[in-house]
Amino acid sequence: MKNTWPCFFIICVILSCTQKQKPEIAIQGELKQWHKITLVIPGVETSEQAPENPFLHYRLEVSFSQGDHTIKVPGFYAADGNAAESSANSGSAWQVHFRPDQPGEWRYNVSFRKEKDIAISDDENAGEPTEFDGNEGSIQIMESDKAGRDFRVGGKIINGGKGYFHYQETGELFIKNGADSPENFLAYADFDQTLRHANQVFREGEANPDNAVHHYAPHLTDWNNDDPTWQGDKGKEIIGAINYLAEQGINSMYMLTLNIMGDGKDVWPYIDHNERYRFDCSKLDQWEIVFDHMESKGVMMHLVMQETENETLLDMGYTEVQRKLYLRELTARFGHHLAVIWNMGEENGPTDWSPIGQTDDQRKAMANYMKQINPYQPIVFLHTHSNDQDQEKYLDPLLDFANLDGASMQIAVPERINERINYWKEKSTRNDSSWIVNLDELGPHWKGILPDEFDVHHDTVRSHALWGTLLAGGGGVEWYFGYRFPHTDLDCEDFRSRENWWEQSTMATNFMRQFQLESMKGANDLIDSGNAYCMAQPGLLYLVYIPDASQQTSLKLDTEKEFILRWFNAKEGGSLQEGSIKTIQGPGIVSLGQPPAAIGKDWVVVVEAI
Repeated sequence: MKNTWPCFFIICVILSCTQKQKPEIAIQGELKQWHKITLVIPGVETSEQAPENPFLHYRLEVSFSQGDHTIKVPGFYAADGNAAESSANSGSAWQVHFRPDQPGEWRYNVSFRKEKDIAISDDENAGEPTEFDGNEGSIQIMESDKAGRDFRVGGKIINGGKGYFHYQETGELFIKNGADSPENFLAYADFDQTLRHANQVFREGEANPDNAVHHYAPHLTDWNNDDPTWQGDKGKEIIGAINYLAEQGINSMYMLTLNIMGDGKDVWPYIDHNERYRFDCSKLDQWEIVFDHMESKGVMMHLVMQETENETLLDMGYTEVQRKLYLRELTARFGHHLAVIWNMGEENGPTDWSPIGQTDDQRKAMANYMKQINPYQPIVFLHTHSNDQDQEKYLDPLLDFANLDGASMQIAVPERINERINYWKEKSTRNDSSWIVNLDELGPHWKGILPDEFDVHHDTVRSHALWGTLLAGGGGVEWYFGYRFPHTDLDCEDFRSRENWWEQSTMATNFMRQFQLESMKGANDLIDSGNAYCMAQPGLLYLVYIPDASQQTSLKLDTEKEFILRWFNAKEGGSLQEGSIKTIQGPGIVSLGQPPAAIGKDWVVVVEAI
């Protein structure tokens, strides 16, 4: 019989050589602690509009482990993997963004399964595995080499538990100093499928509808040669705007991610204004380019999930398929960032002018899901209405709710800001822990922070809003632009319109960072002036804001210790100076004397035990 074995062997070799090799997982990014590392999985070939919805009927998760420490990260469909540049809506790229919080070796294991609605299923074994399900590997992580304001230096911003933000790596306090406007910051003309919707309605005196989508042209010159762009020269103006704000010391930005039916009607993550189950891969990749740049510049992302007008748009306010899918997609794409506030909604809850809104149970379900799906200790906030009644109505039931980290306060009357911030700090305190309470919208709504040309000194808001917040124990501030003046909350194009204000706000927040604020609290009862503010760690340190140097202010001391007095110019900054009295001693009510310079300026007195 003829020996056929050599021929069979040759045929097998030829077939094996010509057979297509199985694609492998690609790893992108710098393999360093706190840096973004992206796993690119060449998975199912599909599209944004495929009958088998890639956003809902597939679920990609990757578990990263270092010893007993495991981080399970949701993934997402990424079209061709380069959609920011290509504007692709189809392809076979699936991605996972990972942030290692420790150097060393990390093992990873891929779960990639498909079934109807599996993306929002809690069952780990649901559905059928795809080709890459069970794939394993490892990455070796080095220490970060970043410097300056880059968040990768100090690590993730977390809730420190005592009313302030913290850097996870260094433990240093982070005091928010941000821009609250424009709320539709992401309505930028260079993002794919970003336009003014036909039903957009503007208040009287607000933006010209023909110029509704942002261009940020005045900030083109703030873009630098090594800064990112996409599709050629796109993105330069919005990147330049971030550069400008960071240079002014601004470290956070408030922005809506969904304003369908809201004021602007020009921001949504979907492939269409009327879609709720499919997402625009290229637009969201372009958002990510901007968010990456913000992170490198030390600017926190304050992501606001919805507005009061649309808080029941998804699932009638419940956390069901639409809302879960929306929250999961944003978490998968952006949850890895090191400085993010996840705000459940602007002006959340029904009120007389917006009677349809979420209930307390719906708010809690939404917050619970946001915490459940995000493996990176998300900071969850709620933005309030401006009046006391609605604040009490919607915040009181959340005081003992573990999955709310803080309150994003809107306060209509500047003179009441210190009182209201201090009220919610005290009311939320439990067992030496409290909410982070921020001033995130200054009223009245038509005014806010005026452009410098209308209020060059900003004396009133500096006194009542800025120092009123900080000396009530507020975790930070963001500044809203009223709609009766140029560069409003919907149409701001030039952040230089408030340059004098950025300087004052940055000066104040930088000043406060030098103190052990978690050990202090509002203590206006220790001073004898109704217009002044006091924050104290009794017996050790007192910070007293005096709005008018001509007024006589005294401080109540319950100790015999001696204290040194130094004065900080609240308007112009500079180093601490001596006043008319260098030291004081208690117990009793003791005069703080006069500041070092002219009457009429506002000052902060630092009273510190010797």
